Amino acid sequence: MDKRTQDQAQDSNMIKDPKDWTTGDEPMTGAQKSYLKTLSEEAGEEMDENLSKAEASKRIDELQEKTGRGADGNTRH
Repeated sequence: MDKRTQDQAQDSNMIKDPKDWTTGDEPMTGAQKSYLKTLSEEAGEEMDENLSKAEASKRIDELQEKTGRGADGNTRH
């Protein structure tokens, strides 16, 4: 992605709040589960295996903040 496309994407609606996802109530993806497991271990916290996609995304954001990963704050998983 070139710089112009990146700048435009940052101002678009590509990044949505997980509560607004149409598939947010589906089970978390395999990638979310794997990353959540890693973050939970690094943070020394329990991992809830039964989170929805939206819940997993929010939890990933929380654990990224706690562990210092994903410091840009603009990612949704």
